[in-house]
Amino acid sequence: MHAVLEYTYADDYLETREQYRGVHLKAAWEAVERGELLLGGAVGDGPFTGLLIFTGENPLEAAKAFAAADPYVAGGVVTSWTARPWTTVVGNDAATPVHP
Repeated sequence: MHAVLEYTYADDYLETREQYRGVHLKAAWEAVERGELLLGGAVGDGPFTGLLIFTGENPLEAAKAFAAADPYVAGGVVTSWTARPWTTVVGNDAATPVHP
C-alpha cells in the first residue's frame, strides 16, 4: 500500500523553512528508517508544493501522523496539506501490480 502526502508551501517558503529544516529532515529520515517514507521533496520551480510518498502497513495513517507532527506545518511553512491513498499498479514496488 502507498499514500501521498502533498504540501502547499507559503510564498516565503525558501526563507521561512530554514529555522525548521533540520528538525523536518531529521523526522523525515526517521520515517525512512521505520520503513514508512519512501521519497519526499519539493516539486516544481517555485517550489510551492511538496510530495512525500509513504508505504507500509498503514501508509495513510503514517502520512497523517507525519504532517501532524511536522515543524513545517506547525511553523506555517506549509499552508495546507492532504494525505490520500495511492493505488499503485505499475512498477517493481507497486502494491497491486497489473501486467498487460
